[in-house]
Amino acid sequence: MLRINDIAPDFTAETTQGPIRFHEWLGDSWCLLFSHPKDFTPVCTTELGYMAGLRTEFEKRNCKIIGLSVDPVADHADGRPISRKPRATR
Repeated sequence: MLRINDIAPDFTAETTQGPIRFHEWLGDSWCLLFSHPKDFTPVCTTELGYMAGLRTEFEKRNCKIIGLSVDPVADHADGRPISRKPRATR
């Protein structure tokens, strides 16, 4: 399990911005690395959109953001409508 200030392992990934090698892409920046369970769900889509809107604020602080997904990169740009169904709560 990674904790704050741990060095994340290097990896390669196909991203919506093209292929990356994590440590090379990161350079000397800080990174906020987060994951989500499934594409096109209301909460995950909201979180990703919100974080994308804060990108320039992270850049001002020498911090890059990257989201990890269980779905293939091609699924992120397939034009599927975002589900807006409310989720049941307990």
